[in-house]
Amino acid sequence: MASYGNFNEYFDITWGDGRAKILNNGELLTLSLDKASGSGFESKNEYLFGNIDMQLKLVPGNSAGTVTTYYLRSQGSTWDEIDFEFLGNLSGDPYILHTNVYSQGYGKREQEFYLWFDPTADFHTYSILWNPQRIIFYVDGTPIREYKNSESIGVPFPKNQPMRITSSLWNADDWATRGGRVKTDWTQSPFTASYTNFKADACVWSDGASTCSSNSTWWFSRELDSTSKEKLKWVQNNYLIYNYCTDPKRFPQGLPLECNNS
Repeated sequence: MASYGNFNEYFDITWGDGRAKILNNGELLTLSLDKASGSGFESKNEYLFGNIDMQLKLVPGNSAGTVTTYYLRSQGSTWDEIDFEFLGNLSGDPYILHTNVYSQGYGKREQEFYLWFDPTADFHTYSILWNPQRIIFYVDGTPIREYKNSESIGVPFPKNQPMRITSSLWNADDWATRGGRVKTDWTQSPFTASYTNFKADACVWSDGASTCSSNSTWWFSRELDSTSKEKLKWVQNNYLIYNYCTDPKRFPQGLPLECNNS
């Protein structure tokens, strides 16, 4: 049920024509971006629920226009997806961490944050805990966002489609930095992001069935305790810069139903 570390064993490089590299006997993976192309990889396994950790060191210096992603995604036109996206910025300005949740092909559930450290100076751990009741996003073990199952009020929740761990580094200077006003400086390329210490304590999906049962693991019914709720509140009070649930102009017919369940 638990997968550790080795990128050669658990991941395939999916695009980039040599710009993605697995190094150090499978312990390190780097993605790079130049004017011709970005690059990406995805897990060989599909997972249905789990706790996924990945350590990332983001593109240093002037990363404006670039986006580094790390997310879970299912297949098909009505896909589910759980996103970490890191929006690059001018040198010295903070990255924006963009999170989103899709269910049955519908997203628009963004929360965005500044980080309280330089994510380019060292590796930091970005985690997704996904069980049938909730999705919790963590940074270095600190919860930054909780998205709860609101099926009881008619909101689909990602719980039926297995997902692969996917990552990419690509050029999005039409929107990524200040709404597209700051473009990628290609004289700084190639841009490189690094990944290490992957861990998936998760249910592998194989031949139409899951490898684990609901009572077999610590995270399956995990919820935030009082200490974690205080940490979440600290992040949301100090580092949250956008929350779709507080943007009524975007939803003239009324805020999404799940916003009352947050």
